Amino acid sequence: MVRANLSTRPFYNERLVRAVLGLITLVAIGLTGYNVARILALRSQGAEARGQAEGATREAGQLRAEALRIRQTINREQLAAVQAAAHEANQLIDRRAFSWTDLFNQFERTLPAGARIAAVTPQFDTGGRMMVAVSVVSRRVEDLDAFIEALEKTGRFSQVLSRQEEAQEDGTLMSIIQGYYRPSATPPAAAEAAAALPAPTDVRAEGPR
Repeated sequence: MVRANLSTRPFYNERLVRAVLGLITLVAIGLTGYNVARILALRSQGAEARGQAEGATREAGQLRAEALRIRQTINREQLAAVQAAAHEANQLIDRRAFSWTDLFNQFERTLPAGARIAAVTPQFDTGGRMMVAVSVVSRRVEDLDAFIEALEKTGRFSQVLSRQEEAQEDGTLMSIIQGYYRPSATPPAAAEAAAALPAPTDVRAEGPR
């Protein structure tokens, strides 16, 4: 027996078609929902990132302002204090390393027979250079001039000048000379003993009479 579909419209399985269309619709809805969720999440992350960037920018500005304030404070106050302390420390080191023996040896080699040293006072100027004030008792002005000239010739003294001169009752001349002194780069061994002593403000030593 031969069977044939004699209808003008062919037969379709409508349930299968509806099932496939429904599945496609569900998939499309799911994909759309996923895309919407991802878009919302990305927007949220972008807003959070922008907020963090703005916060970082504000914090960076605050840090720059604080750094500028600290630099200004250091430059005007702390730096000046540190420099002053360093300058004072360098002076203390120079005084501790100062050799009295070397200085007195210079005086012994240059002091004329007609003069003697009554007092020696080393000090430092604002530039850190050592300045020595020497009280000299001389018989004549020529003896004082000879002493100053001899000190200059050593190369260890410079700008030596007589700051004060006063005639004494015994006919001698009391003078105070002052000049810059450059200590030896390699002080003698005796300087180690002198370095252990505090730097006096007025040391008196008798020279040859």
